[in-house]
Amino acid sequence: MSPDSVTPGSARSAAEVNEQIRALWRRAGGSLSAQERAEYELLVIEWATAIRGEVVEAA
Repeated sequence: MSPDSVTPGSARSAAEVNEQIRALWRRAGGSLSAQERAEYELLVIEWATAIRGEVVEAA
C-alpha cells in the first residue's frame, strides 16, 4: 500500500478499515514484515481519521 492510497477524508468507514487491519494481521500470522508494518501504520492513521469523522458526524 502506498502513502497515496490513504487520503484524508477517506470514503471508507472505520469498520471497513478495521476489517482490512484484521485481514493484514491474519495474513501475516501475527508477525509483520517491514512492508506490512508500514501498511499497518497507514491503515491505523486512516482508521483514526475515519473514527474522528464518524464522531463529528454523530455530534
